[in-house]
Amino acid sequence: MPELTGKQRRYLRGLGHHLDPVVMIGQRGLSDALERKVDAELENHELIKVRIGGGALEDAKEAGAALAGACSAALVQVVGNTALLYRPREDDPEIVLPR
Repeated sequence: MPELTGKQRRYLRGLGHHLDPVVMIGQRGLSDALERKVDAELENHELIKVRIGGGALEDAKEAGAALAGACSAALVQVVGNTALLYRPREDDPEIVLPR
């Protein structure tokens, strides 16, 4: 995934503002099953929010960066305990980023 420009990050933050988290990280932290779930959700939605619970072993920045790396996605932003991840679909991407 190429690095996002500031303009692209701003655009994705705007799109992600109204989204609800589709994946929750709990006390067990990151696992292979969680990475597969995030990968599947990114393929379905392209832009997802991940909520990191208070009892999680990692903080939100660490967990977001780890998930982005494991799923070949871009970490758009981390606010509080929520990370926003983006990865375009391989076939027929829905979100078109500004240049």
